[in-house]
Amino acid sequence: MKESAYTFEQHGLELKKVDNDALYVTEKLRVHGFIAYIVGGSVRDLLLGHKPKDFDISTSAEPEEIKEIFRNSILIGRRFRLAHVRFGRKVIEVSTFRAGNIETDALIVRDNIWGSPEEDALRRDFTINGLFYDPASQMIIDYVGGYPDIQKKFLRTIGQPYVRFRQDPVRMLRLLKFQARFGFDIAPDAHVALLECRKELHKSSPARVLEELLRMLESTAAERFFRLLAEHGFMHLLTPALGEFMESPQAEDVFDFLREVDRAFLEQGSRALDRSVLLASLIYPLFTRRLQAHFFDRGKIPHLGEVHQEATKLVHETLHHYLRPSRRLCGALLSILTAQYRFTPSEKRRKLRVPRDPEFPKALAFLRLRANQEPALQTTFQEWSLAVQEQEKHRKHSRRHHA
Repeated sequence: MKESAYTFEQHGLELKKVDNDALYVTEKLRVHGFIAYIVGGSVRDLLLGHKPKDFDISTSAEPEEIKEIFRNSILIGRRFRLAHVRFGRKVIEVSTFRAGNIETDALIVRDNIWGSPEEDALRRDFTINGLFYDPASQMIIDYVGGYPDIQKKFLRTIGQPYVRFRQDPVRMLRLLKFQARFGFDIAPDAHVALLECRKELHKSSPARVLEELLRMLESTAAERFFRLLAEHGFMHLLTPALGEFMESPQAEDVFDFLREVDRAFLEQGSRALDRSVLLASLIYPLFTRRLQAHFFDRGKIPHLGEVHQEATKLVHETLHHYLRPSRRLCGALLSILTAQYRFTPSEKRRKLRVPRDPEFPKALAFLRLRANQEPALQTTFQEWSLAVQEQEKHRKHSRRHHA
């Protein structure tokens, strides 16, 4: 495709909206004789009027040259070698222009062949992510037709969708992610390929897939994204038990929780909820159904040990089929699920006893999600919150007394 360039008068992207550290990195690379552009999602988001989460840069400098220029950088990755330039807690990701055969459907296992800006653009996933922004000239450079696709709100792969999805099956999740976030239409050929290639997803690293799902749970578009996953059959691939549940009449219970999750991130920002709380939002409705069927429908009242055993079985069944979260994440998730029965037991307890569990605040955060949906639980949430505050006051008093 012929290169197109758009001036500031055409695109209206103001330089002041670009991160200052990203501008510093591009300018320093340029001063050292290299080409450097701000690329990908940050350019897309700025054109759509969204605030980018981070800024990535692509350059003609190779990783070792980047590291030599920036003392505050480290090189990472084997499959995809790049530099992280650090500014306190902020990281600007700087990659070298890549080249490669985009016509083969072989799974990409290494991606360290250096190329030109045009070659780099052609090997990206979707046209809306293939734009380069040059801060020096304030020009947007488009080799893939991404700028008109953003204007038309259209999701299109760069190259043949069947080939691109087989090269990297996680791109299918990303396609649905962008549809959920932006409400764009998917190109017909990409939609057909999505349905026919979905089983290829199991060739991807479970860690990469899980990270993509967790990021979407933090995106403020979780409800829409997981509806799309279920509608396109991906939930059955990732977790058959949850996939089946999400096709039942009770599936709306899951989406009610995801709606609350979206609201929390909209109101509180990027660190609103721990990732264990997010996973609990997905499986808690199924958990309550299991407890009902295995205990309450049979006239039995489970004790906390039995509730924990049931939670363990469910976490293994739903998340270890393919996703396999870390032991730490699973441990926190089990504490959250088990604690919900402590909060709302079948028989009223006389006194609230706050357990010495480091994960208890996360369980309380999940109770708040429940209370937002069930006003009758607001009093319960307030009572437990007060009990936690009183316990903390008592601990501080004891520490001062023994000091």
